[in-house]
Amino acid sequence: MDIITKAGMNITGQMTMLDPFILRALLAAIGVALIAGVMGCFVVWRRMAYFGDSLAHSALLGVALGLISGLGSNIGILIICIMFASLLLFLQQKKLLATDTLLGILAHAGLSVAVVVISLANIRINLQGYLFGDILTVTFAELAWIYGGGAFVLCLLIWRWSGLVLMTINEDLARAERINVFFNHLLLLILMSVVVAISIRITGILLMTSMLIIPAATARQFADTPVMMAIMAAGFGIIAVFIGLYGSLWLDTPSGPSIVASAALIFLLLMPIKLLLSAVRQK
Repeated sequence: MDIITKAGMNITGQMTMLDPFILRALLAAIGVALIAGVMGCFVVWRRMAYFGDSLAHSALLGVALGLISGLGSNIGILIICIMFASLLLFLQQKKLLATDTLLGILAHAGLSVAVVVISLANIRINLQGYLFGDILTVTFAELAWIYGGGAFVLCLLIWRWSGLVLMTINEDLARAERINVFFNHLLLLILMSVVVAISIRITGILLMTSMLIIPAATARQFADTPVMMAIMAAGFGIIAVFIGLYGSLWLDTPSGPSIVASAALIFLLLMPIKLLLSAVRQK
């Protein structure tokens, strides 16, 4: 019987859910939910879902780079994601191709090169863990990485919040207010790179974008201001973490997909409430 099933069975007995590996998983998921919820608001506002998905796909090349160089997978992912974001911004400025075309080329090229490199270097990795997340093996060092990187992202978002929001609303108006749109755009891409790097172990490459989009989309239905939407998105993400993680222990299902499925369930359950409120206001 595997460790997940044992933990799930022990819920009905003593409170062994606070065993170290479960507690680390819960803390890691909460940290990711906080920062992904806030960052996800910009993904939704600026319609960057495809970019987030492409960035996550390129992360596997970062894993290969980190393992080959000895830097570690987190540092490798961060380096590759920042290079990906910078290259995309450069190509966008040149206007050679449409953005979605560029994203498709870079994302699939990065993923394919990563698989080839891993094969040639004969690196043995838990590919399924990187694709779908492996939250139950999170270490204290990775917890420090998640909360340190999350604090860095939140501090920069707070520092540039007004400019980033104004740029999202209207870039021409932001320029009229003497806001450096290029710098803010680059900063946003780099911050997304950091979020992807610290979140891969939790949700995995294939599900990373879901934690950026779904809680933010849920919050958008009820929030009246950008700040409120960011707070609510983080809150919905944390609720999804608790439901998904506990559900995975009960049902012996993968934790990353369970968390994402919980976030989607929250969105679907709250949608009728939003429609009902809208109908009442119209009357």
